[in-house]
Amino acid sequence: MTIGRRAIAVLSATLVAGLALAGCSSSTSGTGTPSESTTPGSSESSESSATQTAGGFPADSVIGVSLPWLGTQNWAEGLDEFTAQIKAAGMTPLVQQADNKVPQQQSQIEAMIERGAKVIVVAPIDGSQLGTVLEKAKAAGIVVIGYDRLIQNTEAIDAVVQYGSVEIGRVQGQALLDGLKARKGDGPYNIELFGGGPADPNAPNFFQGAMEILQPKIDDGTLKVVSGQTTFEQAATLDWDNAKAQARMDTLLSGFYADKEIDGVLSPNDGIARAILTAAAQAGKDEPVVDGLDAENESIVSIWEGHQYETTDKPTKALVSATMELVIASQKGEPWAEPTGKADNGKIEVPLYELTPVAVTKENAKEVYANDPARLALLK
Repeated sequence: MTIGRRAIAVLSATLVAGLALAGCSSSTSGTGTPSESTTPGSSESSESSATQTAGGFPADSVIGVSLPWLGTQNWAEGLDEFTAQIKAAGMTPLVQQADNKVPQQQSQIEAMIERGAKVIVVAPIDGSQLGTVLEKAKAAGIVVIGYDRLIQNTEAIDAVVQYGSVEIGRVQGQALLDGLKARKGDGPYNIELFGGGPADPNAPNFFQGAMEILQPKIDDGTLKVVSGQTTFEQAATLDWDNAKAQARMDTLLSGFYADKEIDGVLSPNDGIARAILTAAAQAGKDEPVVDGLDAENESIVSIWEGHQYETTDKPTKALVSATMELVIASQKGEPWAEPTGKADNGKIEVPLYELTPVAVTKENAKEVYANDPARLALLK
């Protein structure tokens, strides 16, 4: 798999360019407080459908953004990017994070409705727990856009902008196979599987995509999951908690690897990847091949130093920019571009606007981050 900076430019720009063709023009804290508060516009709320809004709304209107937490780098970057891009578009940002607490996220969305937000962008903590409050938003004529995660079991959602979650899993699965070949020689290989938080609708999809790549190799004996824990339910990490992942890895190593080495571990994100490597080091094991997700600075350094093998990058700036294309079109009352696909959320087929992730290893990191000075500076 060879993916470099040209791939990022093409993959990230494809959706934005498509939206632009539809007539769109482009344009902090961790406390859960809004990034800025001003009086919203006074016009009536817009009517919206999955791909088109009627009438638009004032250019300085409030745009609400509800993020789950700031516990990983990508969410902190999202807070900063949304605040900056909403301001750049001349609108009023109301960007909040909910400390990974569903009731807090529900109450924050309620407050956005009361403030007269014209669009609310939601990255759900639990994709199935926001139907009631989002139905209130839709009843008020508010455009509701899911960000990074599918919102489930409600009709009160206009679209979701995200990186393809099953494709992310495929990239991670392939990265694990590539790393095993590169670092451990010929198989068979002893591996273990980790999944993300079960409340996150993306987490089972990551696991599904990875297993599309890994299961044939399990079936033919190239890979052996020594613990036998091969289902998402067995592999899931509650709340995406790194400490819980490390505790499970400790248990796996003491229970199944007392007299054997572990060659590789499927990891759903960078924080869990680092926890896995820590557990292996503390157990006196050789470093297993471990993939990741989110291109966190600490993991990029780890990759560059030869520890973590890979991270799957889904650039936050590109994802926020693609979301803002829909927000700006809604403000202008212009139609949205055709979605790249649809997903069944249990109630409706939700339009999806998906970007493609990028695998980053030591071999291609400088090329991938050639136009990202902050991350390029880590590679030394």
